[in-house]
Amino acid sequence: MSGTDASRQAVTETEQPVFVLVRPQLGENIGAACRAMWNFGLDQLRLAAPRDGWPNPKAVAMASGAGHVLDRATVHADQAAAIGDLEYVYATTARPRELTKTVFTPAAAMQDALQRIRAGQKVGVLFGPERTGLETADVARAQAIISVPANPVFASLNLAQCVLLTAYEWRRQATETPAAVMDPGKLGLADRESVDRVLQRLEDELEGANFFFPSEKGPTMRLNIRNLFSRAPLTDQDVRTLHGIIRTLAEGPKRRRR
Repeated sequence: MSGTDASRQAVTETEQPVFVLVRPQLGENIGAACRAMWNFGLDQLRLAAPRDGWPNPKAVAMASGAGHVLDRATVHADQAAAIGDLEYVYATTARPRELTKTVFTPAAAMQDALQRIRAGQKVGVLFGPERTGLETADVARAQAIISVPANPVFASLNLAQCVLLTAYEWRRQATETPAAVMDPGKLGLADRESVDRVLQRLEDELEGANFFFPSEKGPTMRLNIRNLFSRAPLTDQDVRTLHGIIRTLAEGPKRRRR
């Protein structure tokens, strides 16, 4: 999927969680994580002990379009240093741990994170290295766990996938995006007068064709037609199409020219 609107405002530094990549291995994966973050307006990235050092040209190449996330990223000696100023931290992991912590789904975690951030807390999310994920000692430093309800026989996500999923859930909670909207297209929704006019035209043509028979059923049949076209809003294009259909049917069949 593609599409960018540079005029839209992203969430601000104080209105988002910090994403912390713990001992990330490949520069390409760091770059892919940056793209995933910026897809959903996040740009607060911290790297804890990246294996191949920093900066990493492979990360820059993979982060195409999200380079400023890399530019703003901070590098820390270890996980403890990366989360030292954070007040509440979530650890993403698919493996069971012998630790007593609240386990959130990504959606519930980001809803909780939003409430904490609005209350003034500094919040972070930990993502482990590609090969092993977070170690138990890493998870122990977190206050809660994020666990994706994935296929139990193949639950491991790659780094960028996990970042993308978490960032998406953050954006969904932070922007309160409606679950479904009607897109009326370029012409917009038809006003009530236009809809009534085309339905009246339809009824007139049907009356002329003796559709409302027997007569005592006419009112109910007309009501059903009105209800049929009221179940979903009509666009201006819908109304124009209906006028064309009615006109064609009223004129009767025409022999095609060869």
